[in-house]
Amino acid sequence: MEKAEEKEKAMDKEKVKTSIEKNVAYLREELGVGKSFDVIHLDVEYAEKKIALFLVDGLVKDDILHLLMKFLANVKKEELEKDVLKSLLKTYIPYVEIDTTDDLNKVVDTVLSGPTAFVVDGIDEVILIDARTYPVRGPEEPDTERVVRGSRDGFVETIVFNTALTRRRVRDRTLRMEFMQLGRRSKTDIVISYIEDIADLSMIKELKEKLSKIDTDGLPMADKTIEEYISGSFWNPFPVVRYTERPDTVATHLFEGHVIIFVDGSPSAMITPVTFWHHLQHAEEYRNKPLTGTYLKFVRYMAVFASIFLMPLWFLFNLEPDLLPNQFDFIGPNTEGQVPLLVQFLLIEVGLDMLRMAAIHTPTSLATALGLVAALMIGQVAVEVGLFTNEVILYFSIAAIGTFATPSYELSLANRLIRIALLLSTALFHTYGYVIGVVLFIIMLARIQSFGVPYLWPLIPFNPRAFRDALIRAPIPLKNRRPRILNPQDPDR
Repeated sequence: MEKAEEKEKAMDKEKVKTSIEKNVAYLREELGVGKSFDVIHLDVEYAEKKIALFLVDGLVKDDILHLLMKFLANVKKEELEKDVLKSLLKTYIPYVEIDTTDDLNKVVDTVLSGPTAFVVDGIDEVILIDARTYPVRGPEEPDTERVVRGSRDGFVETIVFNTALTRRRVRDRTLRMEFMQLGRRSKTDIVISYIEDIADLSMIKELKEKLSKIDTDGLPMADKTIEEYISGSFWNPFPVVRYTERPDTVATHLFEGHVIIFVDGSPSAMITPVTFWHHLQHAEEYRNKPLTGTYLKFVRYMAVFASIFLMPLWFLFNLEPDLLPNQFDFIGPNTEGQVPLLVQFLLIEVGLDMLRMAAIHTPTSLATALGLVAALMIGQVAVEVGLFTNEVILYFSIAAIGTFATPSYELSLANRLIRIALLLSTALFHTYGYVIGVVLFIIMLARIQSFGVPYLWPLIPFNPRAFRDALIRAPIPLKNRRPRILNPQDPDR
């Protein structure tokens, strides 16, 4: 009940009064002037007109405000006698991003997001000047999506910079950047981007409806919070959106007919809808010749599928040695360890995750020392004391390499959970457990949908042309059709 009343109160419109004292009193109370050191209220007078400025320190460009105040200081009283608001907007406030509103609640929300409010005595509207700036880092190349050849710029935490990096690559006149705000308290800025002449408008409408139904006070984890609201499946470990920090990757998907979601405060863009194969794509494959790119794709696919199935399969061969032909009997462990194989697998899985978390929290200067300690503890000492066997270290190393070779970090974590589930099912039911586990895994993937798009398309349902493009890196001149599953308005490229 309190939640509904709070929402209803936030939606009420508080009209701007012609009396500056009433407007200032309301804004001071709602903005917490005097309670928060960074919320500034400044009273000035130009052309014998009382003006109150409200702004947040650190979110405004001081030089621009100083320049505007310098212009206003030269305005004479008689120049503002006819139409004060029109004269200020058209003549005496020379700035591009300027707006007005007659709602004081909107003024409060706008000031807290960065722009400056000019409250002028005798005018029943407030002037809003978007002269804001944010602390921001440079558009450096993303660590998780590096390429040998290609652009070195990446998204940052400021949404305006990210949309500008996208516009730089997509100069289509129908590229749309639609603005929304989510979160009753956080008022987080988000942008939905798509090419209007290509994307499926019904899918865009559905996505907007899902976003508009998000009812929460804030988005503490930015785009990840939005994903959990719109994905529709909380316990599914596989990602139904793709994250990228590369503007060229976003541009490629826009031209295919995908919809992109930018969230202020996050250096990642969300690509929707996506399939399982989208998470296995990497820009490096398309920065090389088609034959080389195809080779890199096959190597990546082998690494990813080895990271899921190889360890459980080797474990099965140890439980059922009769399944192995005689010429492959060297595959089994040559020495019996002191710890059961299943326990070894689980210990090393948890150990790698501990190492990964430790690497995240370790300063760069100590990363080499951490790697040496891990190599000695997990590799040499653990084998010598009998905790692990050499074969377990070998096959887990292959699985770990496949995990790190997965372009999508979210997909690599999901694959790791599937690998553990296959190990447990194989340990419980041997051959039947492994086979049934693999079948259930494929059925689970086939049942997943990303905004109406089957997750395993073009394998299930099968589309030969699209499946060929998923397997090989086709030459760009031959990729003259957009993915049919996206229902593009313009299917030809």
